[in-house]
Amino acid sequence: MSNKIQYRRVGDYLIPNLILPPEEAKVTLGKWGIMHKTYLEKHKYVFFNTLLMQGKLYQHCAEVERQARDMFDTLIEQMKAAEGVTEQLKEENQLEWVQRMNNIQQQAKEIVLDELIYK
Repeated sequence: MSNKIQYRRVGDYLIPNLILPPEEAKVTLGKWGIMHKTYLEKHKYVFFNTLLMQGKLYQHCAEVERQARDMFDTLIEQMKAAEGVTEQLKEENQLEWVQRMNNIQQQAKEIVLDELIYK
């Protein structure tokens, strides 16, 4: 295989014929993976393009997705235990349970975004 780059002429310019390597397996990203991909594309464009050209972008984002889901679920359970949000509270006072769960979920989301997604 030759390492010579071939070019095509477009008007007065020579454009290299670059072909991206295929991704190992097409991965479906969830919300965390999509947010991380968007962040990389807008704020870490050199890293984004490097991963894209190496065919590793979707695998990277899928791994961040997995880590983010695990971290989010773990944080929710830890915060529920720390704040005493139980099934008993849910049965006795649904409104308070929903308010406290929404607060816990928002806190967990902020931690995941700060620690994994926007890094």
